[in-house]
Amino acid sequence: MTRRAWQTLAAWGVVVLSLAVLGVGIATRLRTPASYTVTIDSARFQPPLSVLRVGDVITWINKDLVPHTATSRTGGFDSGAIEPGKSWTYTATRAGDFPYLCVFHPTMTALLRVK
Repeated sequence: MTRRAWQTLAAWGVVVLSLAVLGVGIATRLRTPASYTVTIDSARFQPPLSVLRVGDVITWINKDLVPHTATSRTGGFDSGAIEPGKSWTYTATRAGDFPYLCVFHPTMTALLRVK
């Protein structure tokens, strides 16, 4: 093989490798968001700890007899009143720990951890 042929082959190798690396990066960023559920029942959030990744979706479902909220203590999110039998969905937009509570029943607490 001539020197010119080796140079051409090496150049194509670099192009193919670069496209493969770029493809992996794009696939990582384009992952399908996961969905999670928190049930509100008997004046409790269940589970009390939810661990998500940025872009994931979490839904609070109120199975209790009275309205509740899912309100971040740090200002990350606020559902407003979730009436009995209703739900509220939030998409995690930034990483961090977000302790939250029900503003109507402040002893109801839980933690949303976003990685």
